[in-house]
Amino acid sequence: MSPQNLDSLTQAVQERFADTPEPRLKEIMVALVKHLHAFARDVRLTEAEWFQGIEYLTAAGQKCTATRQEFILLSDVLGLSMLTVAMNNDKPPGCTEATVFGPFYVPDAPHYENGDDVANGASGQPCLVRGTVRGLGGEAIARATIEVWQADDEGHYDVQKEDLPHAQARGVLYSRADGSFDFKTIVSEAYPIPTDGPVGALLQATRRSPWRPAHLHFMLKAEGYETLITHVFRKECVYMQADPVFGVRESLIADWKLLPDGATLLEFDFVLNPTR
Repeated sequence: MSPQNLDSLTQAVQERFADTPEPRLKEIMVALVKHLHAFARDVRLTEAEWFQGIEYLTAAGQKCTATRQEFILLSDVLGLSMLTVAMNNDKPPGCTEATVFGPFYVPDAPHYENGDDVANGASGQPCLVRGTVRGLGGEAIARATIEVWQADDEGHYDVQKEDLPHAQARGVLYSRADGSFDFKTIVSEAYPIPTDGPVGALLQATRRSPWRPAHLHFMLKAEGYETLITHVFRKECVYMQADPVFGVRESLIADWKLLPDGATLLEFDFVLNPTR
């Protein structure tokens, strides 16, 4: 097929979406065809490579479960997740920055009161977390929903473990009237993202590290404010510069201070952006 016919093929495929009633869907599909075809031409994709790609995506789908999302993990390591986050979370200066969601969030986590231990038996060194939730103008946000989740000191989230009788190291609590919150948990440790699936094979083939820097996941919601999905990273972690999912932001790095009683203290204040 000549180069002219190749271009004609791309145009023909794009024209098949001409009657798409939803304008945004039409825009996305036409652009997707354009860039997919351009990629194939740019690298001169062979039939064998195309089929290998199909097998890879099939394997990624087969690896997905209710508690394991291999496609999110693939999007993460390709930087697509973080690119999407950055494009859609252009917040005013002073707001807490967003970062990637990650593949291990699950809904319906147990609810806790301030001061409770959300670790709920997860292994790790004791840690006290406290801070405030405020708006961009400095106003305290009462009853903000604070969801938190993390891995244990072996690098595993509770959903990666079989036959665990209850959730561990994840929970939901609410800010007080003055915007403050606090809870007990365990110290966050660095861990490798799962390497037993197609994403792990990709990292191994490209000689990339799977190690994520130590972090604690947060999702905050409050009426009148944009939802914030973010991490707080542990400052002294050696993997900060090589995060395989590109999620580190300087403003999200914090000191985790050792207390006299042997526990660790993390203090972090969140600033939410008002709904536009």
